[in-house]
Amino acid sequence: MSSTVQPISERPATTAVGLARHSLLGDYSQLFKVRVTSLVVMTAWTGCFMGAAKSGTPSLSLHLLNALVGIGLTAAGAAALNEVVEHRVDAQMARTKNRPLPAKRMTLATGITAGLLTALGGPLYLAWTTNRLTALLAFLTAATYLALYTPLKKVSPVSTFVGAFPGAMPPLLGWTAMRGTLEWEAVVLFAIVFAWQFPHFQAIAWLYREDYAAGGIRMLPVVDSAGRIVVRQMLAYSTALLPISLLPTGLHMAGRVYAIAALLLGLLFLWFSLRLALAGLPATAPESKKFARQLLQASVLYLPLLFAFMMFNVVRS
Repeated sequence: MSSTVQPISERPATTAVGLARHSLLGDYSQLFKVRVTSLVVMTAWTGCFMGAAKSGTPSLSLHLLNALVGIGLTAAGAAALNEVVEHRVDAQMARTKNRPLPAKRMTLATGITAGLLTALGGPLYLAWTTNRLTALLAFLTAATYLALYTPLKKVSPVSTFVGAFPGAMPPLLGWTAMRGTLEWEAVVLFAIVFAWQFPHFQAIAWLYREDYAAGGIRMLPVVDSAGRIVVRQMLAYSTALLPISLLPTGLHMAGRVYAIAALLLGLLFLWFSLRLALAGLPATAPESKKFARQLLQASVLYLPLLFAFMMFNVVRS
């Protein structure tokens, strides 16, 4: 949750543009998937904020900063190790072949070292500054992502379901960082992100179906070229997201303003999934990408807006 950049081998490396695009900072930004890691930190912050509200503690504190740093480091490390494992696959796909490892601007040893330092450093930092429960959960999240989701991507579309578990962990980690215990409110935050991921990632897979096929990644739109199973899954999870997103009000985590916003946002999100389904186009049809792109854009807006309303309308204990 990117545009294709011209491969470095096709232009002079000494040009100002080449230097700007392939700076050391830029390469590490790609290795650590800074955009995705930022979303992880954002959703973790929501969990921290909501957990702090229940505890009646300040939501801006050194404890919060430590939690977000630890969670962010773990996510960045898992992303880097994922790129290490998949560097050959990335080299076969247009949207990823110019990442630092497949483009050979960074050695595998460097990627492994950076990934291990951050993936292990994050949980250790959490154990030192936050609590052991959050540290353990963060470590298991990264391990599941790397040991189960990553290899499954080349085997079966079930990888999306498996990957949704570590993908939904950040707000739960934020909650346990503030509360030190696993509670139903944290499970609800987990469930919201879990359901949201399916239309979001299937929209990405729909858009880049040919790329995934070239890399041998068996995402659902690759296997289901007609797109019927894909749209049914999108509709199912978009629909389920409506009642799930209202649970924070039922658990007295957020008030009526949030409930109204969640309902409206959920209906709009469902509409974009429905539009793709009603188009009746196969995943192989170029015209279908317009609807998939609109669904992806809607999903990118939905989650931060939902969490922003939740935090704005929080019910403090």
